Amino acid sequence: MTQDTLEDPWSVTRKDLREQLRSLRQAERNAAVVTVADVEGSAYRRPGAKMLVPADEDAVGAVTAGCLEDPVVDLAEGVLTTGQPRTEVFDLMENNAENWGLGLGCNGVIDLFVEPLDASMDRPLSMLAEGDPATVVTLVKESVDFSIGSRTVVRADGTRETVPDREPLSPDLLEAVGDTVDRVHGTGKTRTVDAGSATVLIDSLQPVSELLLFGSQNDLPLLARLAADIGFSVTVHSPRGGVDESMFSGADTVTTGHPTTLADSVATDRHTYAVVMSHNLVDDRLAVETLLTETEIPYVGLMGPRKRFEELRDLMAEDGVDLSQSALNRLSTPVGLDLGGGEPVEIALSIMAEVLAVSNGRAGGRLRDRDGPIHPRMTEY
Repeated sequence: MTQDTLEDPWSVTRKDLREQLRSLRQAERNAAVVTVADVEGSAYRRPGAKMLVPADEDAVGAVTAGCLEDPVVDLAEGVLTTGQPRTEVFDLMENNAENWGLGLGCNGVIDLFVEPLDASMDRPLSMLAEGDPATVVTLVKESVDFSIGSRTVVRADGTRETVPDREPLSPDLLEAVGDTVDRVHGTGKTRTVDAGSATVLIDSLQPVSELLLFGSQNDLPLLARLAADIGFSVTVHSPRGGVDESMFSGADTVTTGHPTTLADSVATDRHTYAVVMSHNLVDDRLAVETLLTETEIPYVGLMGPRKRFEELRDLMAEDGVDLSQSALNRLSTPVGLDLGGGEPVEIALSIMAEVLAVSNGRAGGRLRDRDGPIHPRMTEY
């Protein structure tokens, strides 16, 4: 994360925030974590959005559209002082006379859970770094029987695990919310559940999505930078040796090698998306074949017109390679959404728009043409 990113909370991605969380934990520095626990109506950020407030430093990230930044920071600083987690409700409905004195009209009620950053987050952060999902189950409203902040972590295989610095949730409470935990686990969604007198936040955390770019031409660095700005972990795999890594300032990793070694650059199938754009027909053919036959990544975008892909398939057929329908369903060519632009930055935006839509389980398209709310409601999970 660059210094510019730290100074602009709106440019902080989930990847940036997690890197900062790990850094603060390694340095054993005090900080508060603010999480959107629940939203009634509309709000700029949805449940699961986070802000990090280090002691004596500016906040990192954002949980509202900026209208509540000062009250939220004050709230976080109070938690840093007391060391006690708390939940605060902000009513931003237009008909709320108080509306925090700001004349806001977000038309939503936002529940924010604020907690000290402690060792209870070490295990989830390490699981995510290893490419595994983690679900953090936390009591967010104090009751007679339970302490706010009590926490249990769910591993990738569904196993429940206690964590340091927090009391575990009781077996009875875990059983009461178990069906919801199982539904939300692995989805990347967040929701709260009432179980008797207790309210539990179920925060499903997914590993950062990875974008694998195959090529080394001048159009690739622009795409790498855009992907990094969005929050993808970016790997560039060049089919040519002697690549100037400084060209790819947005990439986390730059490798070189034959197209048939491309599968070695796939960290996790489920969270990796690839774009093949070497502009060399033979190299692209080998790259596409490798990705579709040796990995299960959900998306392979191929630069070029349909006619070029037909030539590519003819080359495969000559070598006895016949892609299955399931493999072809993972291939997108021509790559990108139809945004109508032809400038390099417009092409990069078109490609990243499609990658982002696929990674979020969407087809793309105009929001004005979508029925219902922009974001799925928590009751759907």
